[in-house]
Amino acid sequence: MNAEPTTADRTAADAPRVDGRGPGDLREVRITRGWLDHAEGSCLIEFGRTRVLCAASFTEGVPRWKKGSGSGWVTAEYAMLPRATNSRSMRESVKGRIGGRTHEISRLIGRSLRAVVDLEALGENTIQIDCDVLQADGGTRTAAITGAYVALVDAIQWGKRHTSVPAAATVLKDSVAAVSVGIVDGRPLLDLEYREDVAADTDMNVVMTGAGGFVEVQGTAEGEPFSHEELTALLGLASDGCRDLIQKQLAAFQN
Repeated sequence: MNAEPTTADRTAADAPRVDGRGPGDLREVRITRGWLDHAEGSCLIEFGRTRVLCAASFTEGVPRWKKGSGSGWVTAEYAMLPRATNSRSMRESVKGRIGGRTHEISRLIGRSLRAVVDLEALGENTIQIDCDVLQADGGTRTAAITGAYVALVDAIQWGKRHTSVPAAATVLKDSVAAVSVGIVDGRPLLDLEYREDVAADTDMNVVMTGAGGFVEVQGTAEGEPFSHEELTALLGLASDGCRDLIQKQLAAFQN
């Protein structure tokens, strides 16, 4: 029989995090649309001190393997600036090869966006999303997905005004956002900043649609394996966090 939690246990569970937030609180999220003058869609998204610039480019035509299909394509590239972190990293273009982490995150962003796009309705057009991390403090991939969706929406609207995509076409089936969760010192926490991320026993990234469906769940136990109860708690936090992020996306479209 499990013992009832003690007063000390409850106090520890409710104790402020390293930045003063509660366990289920997002960092301050800011979304600035139209941050770039030339991109068909763009935004600067900030999760606390993490800042990611997302730019969407709308191009008529599709990759060779999709020509004649009547279907479009949405893809993404992710990169981190040399001084996004506390020490300079070499540009991958200078190294002459793209790292495995960069490839993996780029594919994740692309999959997340395609999950909510009707590629047939897009027609034979391509939308390329570039996500550049200006400053990293944890959660760069989840910030990139959340911001990329905002840039994508504006690029689709541009396409309806300037290309053959019909104005009445329903290109977007839903919205999408992403957030990190993790277990730090035995506590499930939402939206980990870097100091929490490096100390996490379990680290998880969750991508969800506006309707509440899961697009992708990436979870790893760094130390002790996590339990079914902990997984349920983490997914609950992520669901609440993604709902809040989708509301922030909607608010950005009203500005």
